[in-house]
Amino acid sequence: MTIQPFRIDIPQADLDDLHDRLDRTRWPDQMPGSGWSHGVPVDYLRELAHHWRHRYDWRAAEARLNEWPQFTTTIDGARVHFAHIRSPEPGATPLILTHGWPGSVVEFLDVVGPLTDPVAHGGDAADAFHVVVPSIPGFGFSGPTTEGGWEAGRIADAWAELMTRLGYERFGAQGGDWGAGISRELGRAHPERVIGVHLNLLPGAQATTEPTEEELAALSPAERERTLLSWRAWSAWTADGSAYAALNATRPQTVGYGLTDSPVGQLAWIIEKFREWSDCEQLPEEAIDRDLLLTNVMVYWLTATAHSAARIYFERAHTTTGRFARPTEPSTAPTALALFPAELQIALRHRAERTDHIVRWTPYERGGHFPALEEPELLVADVRAFFRQVR
Repeated sequence: MTIQPFRIDIPQADLDDLHDRLDRTRWPDQMPGSGWSHGVPVDYLRELAHHWRHRYDWRAAEARLNEWPQFTTTIDGARVHFAHIRSPEPGATPLILTHGWPGSVVEFLDVVGPLTDPVAHGGDAADAFHVVVPSIPGFGFSGPTTEGGWEAGRIADAWAELMTRLGYERFGAQGGDWGAGISRELGRAHPERVIGVHLNLLPGAQATTEPTEEELAALSPAERERTLLSWRAWSAWTADGSAYAALNATRPQTVGYGLTDSPVGQLAWIIEKFREWSDCEQLPEEAIDRDLLLTNVMVYWLTATAHSAARIYFERAHTTTGRFARPTEPSTAPTALALFPAELQIALRHRAERTDHIVRWTPYERGGHFPALEEPELLVADVRAFFRQVR
């Protein structure tokens, strides 16, 4: 039950080691004219690594992260790192924000201020939140894990216990990617405590099988078009974008050796996903600040948790029985979905309503898989509007 204060304080020797490794990178060649089709292009990654080595300032990023009050505690045998930022508004609503892979708590750097102190950001005091930002077990400063079984259901129960320890009987939840799965499970398993669940991705709501003529005929023209688009997106991801998930789910330890030993390897592994999943034309920096991208990579590199973070995929693939097997019953928690157009899993409302209590469904014209980084103002506004509706 003990909660210990925590402060990020990376030894200079670790930064010196990173710089030495970057200086000694052994670069591969590249097929002429292949662009991004074979993976991250060498010329692009060389330039990004040069920026990382010579211009990126970890100490500035570290200081910014340390503006959040941070703590660690042990829950169900696992170390859990979290930030707890209380609002100056006494009636604020408690809210737990959960990141995904290959993200981290860095995802929420631009949304915590507006959420906790809306008045200081031009908003209404009634929209204030007390915000809790945990690192998923195995990720970053919560890692590595020392036993198996840390899938979404077990993490959701750990989050419920964390909120109990912080004195919050009722609270909201928000997340995308793995954070969406965990937040959904939190609402499903603890509906009496969860005010509402706000998601920017809903697991299982996309078309993973080709829609039948009968299914399409029952839909409105707009939902019919969206269903076909969802199926095409899922098919493309399965054929050309899912290798990382298969590796994480089957051989996370093997993949981890290269990612833990080579900073450029870790950089390429993560940056490719930010490029593919964000709302950009060519480069991820078009959607997300370059130094924020590198700070996220640094959280994995400095904690050597590439392999233990990947284990969440392994656990999902192998936890098929027992308490934390994937549930089949619907969630009764009031649920909102913010729909960003570049999201790789295109949700369908008629499928979402089979498994979740959907009370808000809001499409946007820009943004992708990482809205807290790409479109923080849109995400904050949607979170505020949803909780006005349900609290």
